[in-house]
Amino acid sequence: QVQLVESGGGLVQAGGSLRLSCAASGSIFSINTMRWYRQAPGKQRELVAGIIIDGSTNYADSVKGRFTISRDNAKNTLYLQMNSLKPEDTAVYYCNALRVVTGHIFDYWGQGTPVTVSS
Repeated sequence: QVQLVESGGGLVQAGGSLRLSCAASGSIFSINTMRWYRQAPGKQRELVAGIIIDGSTNYADSVKGRFTISRDNAKNTLYLQMNSLKPEDTAVYYCNALRVVTGHIFDYWGQGTPVTVSS
């Protein structure tokens, strides 16, 4: 099992910055991929950014150049640095981890942290 706890959300003005954190615990040694998703009111959950075990990253087009995903393996923590925030970035942000064990993929989610960007 893997437990994920997000923090760092809040209210910020447009153009501001926030850094989200996701602390992982449990069977973290077999985590292959970690991702940030978000879900805005009335919308489907969408992928924001991901990082795999070799450090490769990917981003949604809507956040490229503004958001940066990173991980600190020593602290077992995933981060999402969000700069130049826009009102359309308002959503609940979720941390996700994919753990691969003997060919089986296990999917874990945090409880989410809300981000509100005011115009």
